[in-house]
Amino acid sequence: MAQHLTTLDAGFLQLEDADEHVSLAIGGVAILAGPAPEFAALRDTIGARCLSNPRSTQVLRTRPFDLAAPEWVDDPTFDLNHHVRRAALPPPGDDTALHAEIATIMERRLDRHRPLWECWVIDGLAQDRWALLIKVHHALADGIAASNLLTGLCDDTGVASFASSIGAAQHSARRTAPPLPSLNPVDWIGDSIALGRSVGKVALRAAGGAAALTAGLLRPASRSSFNGPVGDLRRYGSAAVSIHDVERIAHTFGVTINDVALAAVADSYRTALLRRGLQPRADSLRTLVPVSVRGSDAMDVSDNRVSLMLPLLPVDITDPLKRLRTVHERLSAAKSGGQRQAGSLLVWASNLVPFPVTAWTVRLLSRLPQRSVVTVVTNVPGPRTPVTIMGHQVVRLLPIPPIAAGFRTGIAIFSYADELAFGLLVDFDAAPDIDELARGIERGVARLSALADTRGRRRGKGGLRLLSNG
Repeated sequence: MAQHLTTLDAGFLQLEDADEHVSLAIGGVAILAGPAPEFAALRDTIGARCLSNPRSTQVLRTRPFDLAAPEWVDDPTFDLNHHVRRAALPPPGDDTALHAEIATIMERRLDRHRPLWECWVIDGLAQDRWALLIKVHHALADGIAASNLLTGLCDDTGVASFASSIGAAQHSARRTAPPLPSLNPVDWIGDSIALGRSVGKVALRAAGGAAALTAGLLRPASRSSFNGPVGDLRRYGSAAVSIHDVERIAHTFGVTINDVALAAVADSYRTALLRRGLQPRADSLRTLVPVSVRGSDAMDVSDNRVSLMLPLLPVDITDPLKRLRTVHERLSAAKSGGQRQAGSLLVWASNLVPFPVTAWTVRLLSRLPQRSVVTVVTNVPGPRTPVTIMGHQVVRLLPIPPIAAGFRTGIAIFSYADELAFGLLVDFDAAPDIDELARGIERGVARLSALADTRGRRRGKGGLRLLSNG
């Protein structure tokens, strides 16, 4: 039976249609210890594992004038050879060559007449390595769903993921919803009052969040080369830091891992603005931060289940620790202020509106210039332990974000084993210094790590003094 796209899923198609230079695909790259298996065997194995997902052999069927939402239907002409492809890096096969190949693959749009995914086998990496790049349209999957498609290629299908704890928490939150009403009529009035108060609080929070999101979208950001029209060429870069260092920073200063990552991103963008001769301002880096609302019971479903927040990352703050605390405060305020709830409510409500209305509204809005949000930073949880593909150790997993709608830079963060990787996809003309942007993130984490070390040494000395006084 054909399944219709949700309004959010279809919105990514319409956003892509609004700009001929945009490809709304997301992806991930697995770098593996070599040598690579023989291509035919690799293609057959990858094909068998990809084909376990029904979307891998389905195409989109659209209706004229958007009278109904697009729907997934089986592709009677499906050919695996269209989807599993190979490429080879020129010598020396270093990160620069790999990043250039990733950018080239991602800047091309997926063919809508075929299932919306590709898997690229990339040979010729230095140190006798090879890579697998999986590319899917954003209409088919959000970050967590795409991560699950990538880990679906692994030898162990039961890979433990950092996403499981997120999904379990959200599932638990739903399970801890208010119990069924009492059968005693005397209790009904009290139950009704309590329910009304609960609903009222949620409605007020969502209304406040909606107001904050609207205000953010209507307030233009300071002009820089990071915002503006997107061309048809891309650059890709990556950074990697120890997840144990990030956890130690978070524990030392009482913040979250995501706060540390966003503070490092703010550090890098601040340096980049200064490098461009621009003074970082409080409104220089409004950032779209997707928030997963996917429960543990939907981890294997290929679709989009996200809300959003729109914090201003504090690139105007010089002190790294003050910057980190400000990130934490702003993210906490966005969460408690109802931005996530407002985004979820908007997505839910849009599915109740006739599809032609939402489709044409999205098409109209996506053609208007967007000047308020500068970048997108998404954090995607990956496998907790090292994994293999056809017996080959996965050395590193790199995420690939999309860019569109005036976001000329995008950053995806991916946790794998003991590493936190940052993947940067940028408009070719917006960030020729992409490698410096990537190194800036690593330096941002290193600065916070040094501050955490200093705090730890001070605490240690204080503890020794207390012992000696005792």
